[in-house]
Amino acid sequence: MSDAEPIPEAIPADLSDFIRAEVEREYAEKLAQAELKAHAAQAGINLPDVFTNYLDASKLLGEDGKPSAEAMDEALAPFKPSEPKFPQITGAGHNRSGGPMPEPHPVSLDVRKR
Repeated sequence: MSDAEPIPEAIPADLSDFIRAEVEREYAEKLAQAELKAHAAQAGINLPDVFTNYLDASKLLGEDGKPSAEAMDEALAPFKPSEPKFPQITGAGHNRSGGPMPEPHPVSLDVRKR
């Protein structure tokens, strides 16, 4: 142990900031993919593995280098279920749309033959 260099007591501030920034940059894409999966799970979307494997995770990062919620919303937009559109069918059931058949006139109970 006498041949080893002594361990410095404290790392200089600029070096620790540099190391921190380098680690953030290295893991930002992995963090963005993990947050995308969490965002999809909260929205009830089942993302295919193929989508996440081929996705360029750098596109999910904002200008500050951190995952962007807006970019994730754009990436998940094709997978969000849309509201079902039901056709307006006239003639099926009770319909008061004034279609081709006139409404029946209500007959008063006094006029009815007893």
